[in-house]
Amino acid sequence: MCDYSLQNVTSRAAKVGDKLITRDFGTGTRGFAAPEDLTTAVCLLPGTELAFSNPVVIGNWLSRRSLGKTAVFRQVDREIPRTHHDALEFPNGETVLLTCLAEYQNATVLQLPVRPETAAEAEAQKRVAYVG
Repeated sequence: MCDYSLQNVTSRAAKVGDKLITRDFGTGTRGFAAPEDLTTAVCLLPGTELAFSNPVVIGNWLSRRSLGKTAVFRQVDREIPRTHHDALEFPNGETVLLTCLAEYQNATVLQLPVRPETAAEAEAQKRVAYVG
């Protein structure tokens, strides 16, 4: 999925092995793009596993901190319209909105989520969290 503010940006679905970079698309949010095409948002499905080349950095030049090098893409606060939903969940359980990541961080798509075959499996895959 791509965050609501990327709906007017050209996009494509992620594939296993994609090399991605965090990018500000000038729409009020950050997302992922392929380094060879920074104008196209690469949309991830909830449950997509990513590996970053360096520990993930969030914040700006005034206040920055590092997180782990692996994360799972999630969508949070889906019941709240017109807010950021795209997030990364780290191995320590911390979930951070994708729009909070510093730009130009490199990641690789390790694994896409298994497609659910039943409504019960689809419901079990959902993970809704609050990010404050």
